[in-house]
This record gives sequence, C-alpha cells and structure tokens, in this order.
Amino acid sequence: MSVIHLDEAVLGALQEVMEQEYPLLLDTFLSDSSARLKQLQRAADAEALSQAAHSLKGSSSNMGAVQLAELCRQLEQQAHQLSPAETAQLLQAITDEMVVVQRLYTEERQRFLS
Repeated sequence: MSVIHLDEAVLGALQEVMEQEYPLLLDTFLSDSSARLKQLQRAADAEALSQAAHSLKGSSSNMGAVQLAELCRQLEQQAHQLSPAETAQLLQAITDEMVVVQRLYTEERQRFLS
C-alpha cells in the first residue's frame, strides 16, 4: 500500500479559494511548518511535544498533508506514553515526511507558476 502524502482535493480547493495568492499560501506553510518542526524537535517534555505536534498536525491537515498530519496526531496522542526511543523514531518519521511534503509543495508551487 502506497502512502498518500498530499490530498489533491484539498489542494484543489485551496487553489480555487486562494487564486493568485495560492503560491503565497504554499510559501507560508513551508516556512511555518519548518518553524513548527524545529519547535517539535526542541520540545523538552511530553506536554511540549504534544502541543507542538498538535500545532503542526492542524496546519498540515488544513494544507492536505495527510501523512504528516497523521504522524503528528500519533505523537500528540501518545507523547506521554512513548519511550524516548519510540519518541525519537516518531520524530524521525515526521522529519522524513516533512522533507517529502516540502519537496511536493515546492513542485506544486512551480507547477502553479508555470
């Protein structure tokens, strides 16, 4: 089963609503999500981790980044139960997915502008 990174229907709806501002929306998400990821990586305890994951989950979900949102949901819900090794593993999965999502949104931005 292949992983769905982006919900094309959500992107289509955002493009329709935002029109010419769509690339700006993509840019905003890219910079905002990078900052949220750093916040997640620097979280000092389970509560901070859960809150940072919640924040990134919301913006990812709104932007159609379904796999990223799902990984963040898992971390948000399980932050208090995970071992340090499990937390590190989930953080790595989120970081890896962020790389994929950033590449896909960058491509989406280029496609829109061409």
